[in-house]
Amino acid sequence: MTTLDRAAPATPAATPADRPVRRELGVANLLSHGFLLFWGAVTVLPLLWMFLSSFKSNAEILADPWGLPGELRLDNWARAWTGANIGRYFLNSLVVVAGSVSLTMLMGATAAYVFARYEFRGKQVVYYLFVGGLMFPVFLALVPLFFVVRNAGLFGTWTGLILVYAAYSLPFTVFFLTAFFRTLPTTVAEAALVDGCGHFRLFFQVMLPMARPGLISVGIFNFLSHWNQFLLPQVLMQGDESKWVLAQGLFALSVSQGYAGDYARLFAGLTIAVVPVLLVYVIFQRQVQSGLTAGQLK
Repeated sequence: MTTLDRAAPATPAATPADRPVRRELGVANLLSHGFLLFWGAVTVLPLLWMFLSSFKSNAEILADPWGLPGELRLDNWARAWTGANIGRYFLNSLVVVAGSVSLTMLMGATAAYVFARYEFRGKQVVYYLFVGGLMFPVFLALVPLFFVVRNAGLFGTWTGLILVYAAYSLPFTVFFLTAFFRTLPTTVAEAALVDGCGHFRLFFQVMLPMARPGLISVGIFNFLSHWNQFLLPQVLMQGDESKWVLAQGLFALSVSQGYAGDYARLFAGLTIAVVPVLLVYVIFQRQVQSGLTAGQLK
């Protein structure tokens, strides 16, 4: 038998029945990519317009709102940071968000680890009570929440706001991390217990480092949620303006500057509030994606 005889048979050509299927797939891909491009433009263009407007003068914003700034006027940012107290609100938000995210991650990871690794009576009932918190929007509980915080003596304090933030973030955190802890190998935990490691050390020194991708992912989600929160601080932080968070300060700035006509300072303040969110997402983008996918695999 010759070499030509031993060659693999040629791939059969596409039949006429396959051509409509391929054509439909091509149309579907074109529509999906077109929709994604449209959605990306709707998301990015307003942010780009806000960023460019923060460097314009008020006259340029009113005369040519879609044009480029004549020069980079960094004094807009300085006036927003100091004159509009955005700097103080920014630091207040950092304190509140750092405390709430830390408390949420500590309590959520501990509860999720227990639900994923231990068996006890009533486990499913308690777990579903946690997860059931995902079904209740925050605005439905504003009135009773206001009275609870006020009666506890925490109204208008960062402590009260941190506790409320953590309480409303726990359901999603427990739900996400419980599924993630279940995917971690049990052999490592069993080997650590055999070597004399206690349950406390097992959790903090063995299991938490292994769950780092999931912790980073849910931590970033909680950070974005707490940083962008407006309704809760607006209800629970009335009174002392020095304790306001960034969302309250920006709302007051938008109302006051709408009448004063200082739109350049308003856009600069909005940009200052958006920049940390964008930086966090850009820096931890890969960790978020790896954490979301790692939790689906064993």
